[in-house]
Amino acid sequence: MISDRLERLVEEMVDKGVLFDDAVREFEKRFIAQVLGKVEGNLTRTADTLGIHRNTLTRKMGRYKIKKRNG
Repeated sequence: MISDRLERLVEEMVDKGVLFDDAVREFEKRFIAQVLGKVEGNLTRTADTLGIHRNTLTRKMGRYKIKKRNG
């Protein structure tokens, strides 16, 4: 179950001393990259899937240095 896996991951991160901001940043970066890959680099579809504005997506991609991958 996803909640159990997430619980174990959070527990492991806490045990290893991962800071909250670092954990959130890494999760967000990977989540965006994963969705971007699934929609073959389409920014509008990525933003819609994530439930954020396209401009917010582009800003976050720049912050995390996520490259747009074309199908």
